[in-house]
Amino acid sequence: MLKKYQLRSYNFRLFILLIITAVFGIVIINSANPAYTMRQEIGLVLATIVMVLISFVDYTWLLRFYWLCYLVNIALLIAVPIAGKSSKGAQRWINIHGFQFQPSELSKILLILFTAKLIAIYKDRLNTWQFLMILAALLAVPLFLIVTQPDLSTTIVIITILLTIIFCAGLSYRIIGISLLILVPISAGLLLYISNPDQKLLEGYQRDRIMSFIDPEKYSDGTYQQEYSVQAVGSGQLSGKGLNNDDPSSLKNGNFIAEAHTDFIFAVIGEELGFVGCCCTILLLSWIVLECIIVAIKAKDFAGRLVCCGIAAYIAFQSFINICVVTWLMPNTGLPLPFFSYGLTSLVSTFISMGIVLNISLQRNVERDDDIFSPDFRG
Repeated sequence: MLKKYQLRSYNFRLFILLIITAVFGIVIINSANPAYTMRQEIGLVLATIVMVLISFVDYTWLLRFYWLCYLVNIALLIAVPIAGKSSKGAQRWINIHGFQFQPSELSKILLILFTAKLIAIYKDRLNTWQFLMILAALLAVPLFLIVTQPDLSTTIVIITILLTIIFCAGLSYRIIGISLLILVPISAGLLLYISNPDQKLLEGYQRDRIMSFIDPEKYSDGTYQQEYSVQAVGSGQLSGKGLNNDDPSSLKNGNFIAEAHTDFIFAVIGEELGFVGCCCTILLLSWIVLECIIVAIKAKDFAGRLVCCGIAAYIAFQSFINICVVTWLMPNTGLPLPFFSYGLTSLVSTFISMGIVLNISLQRNVERDDDIFSPDFRG
């Protein structure tokens, strides 16, 4: 479980980067809604302690319990409809003695560990349809439980994470091509079906979000959040209006930005720190993803590499989708921006994943240090 590590091998660069990013997020949260600042600060202290502790736990020991990770994940997701708390038409949270957390956030990490370990064990069978069908069936269970909460956006993010892991493991391009030939027409058919007002596949608000993106003039009632967020980002121009400003023209000050401290916090960054603030935010998140990729390439074994790839995809895809939603390049999803949005479950979950990356970095393959762009990255 615990091993003797050399402190000089600790990835302090990534550690400091994470703290800077999270503190920057707290500064933005304080400007968006000061009522949540203290709780996020406490969450950051807790998340940092958890991350440091996990960073010294041997990840190969954790991966031994990959089936336990899978079963615990299923148990938590089953507990949501039984003892979960409903909010805004969705039942995604569990409340234990005043502590509220969202199991689907933890699912991202648990499924990354499970999938990475399972593929590492059966690497030689990866490009067989039998293995892929079994893997798909296993992963379909937790994904079904998440999508029925309902939480379609988290389901989509997890699917992209898992597909990234499978691709990085060395999935045949022939299988990828065949899959695309099957999925593209199915996706087109689903989109046509969803456009039908009598469809039964999605909840009403989910369909409205998609249709308002496709035809904003006809479904204008579902676009106001993104309309105001785009206006806020644009009004910040180059350097923004300043943090905690009292500008009467501020959309945030006028309470026009919905969920300003959570899902639409990037709009606050755009309005108050301008283009410069937005670029700094994207740069910090991109840097974290790049650090995960570098650790993946230097990892001592195949499973560690896949775990890092999954965590890199986790941060990258969720950040990409959140920013696209705020800038109206995608339908509204309700996903938080990693390290920036208020939410203790999201913050602790991302720091847990970073703790695993830090441990993989501690045990990196020193022979790869001078060859980080090794051609055998995909196995």
